[in-house]
Amino acid sequence: MGVLDSFGLAGKKAVVTGATRGLGRAFAAALADAGADVAITTRDRSQADGVLADVEARGRQGLVVEGSVTDRADVERMTGEVLAAFGRIDVLVNNAGDCIHKPALDVPDAEFHQIIDANLFGVWLCSTVVARSMIEAGGGVIVNIGSISALIVNRPQWQPAYNASKAAVHQLTKSLAAEWALSGIRVNALAPGYVKTDMAPVDRPEFQQHWVQDPPMQRYASPEEIAPSVIYLASDASSFMTGSVLVVDGGYTVW
Repeated sequence: MGVLDSFGLAGKKAVVTGATRGLGRAFAAALADAGADVAITTRDRSQADGVLADVEARGRQGLVVEGSVTDRADVERMTGEVLAAFGRIDVLVNNAGDCIHKPALDVPDAEFHQIIDANLFGVWLCSTVVARSMIEAGGGVIVNIGSISALIVNRPQWQPAYNASKAAVHQLTKSLAAEWALSGIRVNALAPGYVKTDMAPVDRPEFQQHWVQDPPMQRYASPEEIAPSVIYLASDASSFMTGSVLVVDGGYTVW
């Protein structure tokens, strides 16, 4: 196998959670570009048509499964639907998540639980349900989308629940990697910096100094710039890598 061939995903079957916009949509398209058939999860089927078209335009089979990543019955049903359509799941990208900007003393209990459920429990639930089929098939790859917010405290906005949830995702990644290594499952995390998405309003003036001007590269990323790192983690190019957190942040965390 040549070095570029090791990045290929021809014939692989992938699932991307929360793939209807932003990073998730870019991840789904990149996986299809690399040769994988791609299933996407969404809570709103009407928002998925564009992503499905992106995947199919690349000559790959696409599938939309509707449900919540924080509901066990939904996750088990969605996993069953993907297995029925694709036969197996080789790659799981846990991308679904949420963020609320509020100081700690202004965060109601319900909102704290909302963030932890979406960003951490959803990763736990999808990983543990899908891993059962991966173990039966002899292995697979799980890529968890973490954040530089697991490594630093963001400014000028406060988001303590989000930061805590992403730090937990990084540690969960290491725990699952250690536990499942001999079952042939690699588990890694990707920690992006600031990326222009609906969740990160990078163009707003009040965020420019700390989000854009402070990091060494003095810019934010596009989702398409982050997506190749998912291909690396999902492919044989990273075959000896598990339990790691890959930081892609324009140098933000070097200061």
